[in-house]
Amino acid sequence: MKFIIGIGGVTNGGKTTLTGRLIKNLPNCCVVHQDDFFKPQDQIELGEDGFRQWDVITALDMEAMVNTVRGWMENPVKFARSHGVSVSPNSQGSDPDNEIHILIVEGFLLYNYKPLRDVYNKCYYVSIPYEECKRRRSTRTYTVPDPPGLFDGHVWPMYLKHRIEMENSTLDIQYLDGMKSKEELYNQVYEDIQNSLLNIS
Repeated sequence: MKFIIGIGGVTNGGKTTLTGRLIKNLPNCCVVHQDDFFKPQDQIELGEDGFRQWDVITALDMEAMVNTVRGWMENPVKFARSHGVSVSPNSQGSDPDNEIHILIVEGFLLYNYKPLRDVYNKCYYVSIPYEECKRRRSTRTYTVPDPPGLFDGHVWPMYLKHRIEMENSTLDIQYLDGMKSKEELYNQVYEDIQNSLLNIS
């Protein structure tokens, strides 16, 4: 059985931390990080706002990302092994192909790209308020450092724009409060996933 979980959300909301914990505790679990599909810096357009357009879908090679997800869908066992994830048979020693296989797709624009919308069994979205988001962002070190004014001039406006788009889609998205402790957030999502797996197994 294949099960795909989307963990989307605002920048610095806690997506990667949550994903990291889930990977360790869910069976036969692989991950695809959207951030791994950013185009090289020289291919990022300069926008009318005067900033390089990092926070838009065209900054990402979404075709490559979709192909990676499809690769997992075609053969989760092979995908897991090629990514160093050990695939465990259950206690009866059954064939790993008959086991539950989980893929977590994590990123900031998961639900705004049509070819990906149909793949998810569960959609989560982590939100935090503007002030907290700005504070967390200012403490992060990026490969390409944020130029002055990027957060207010580009990052936050794009987040609001994409969030409206996402809310207008027909996806069943479960919104998560990123202000909760990491423990609370993890427990909430882990429990919800376990219940979903029980319902479909």
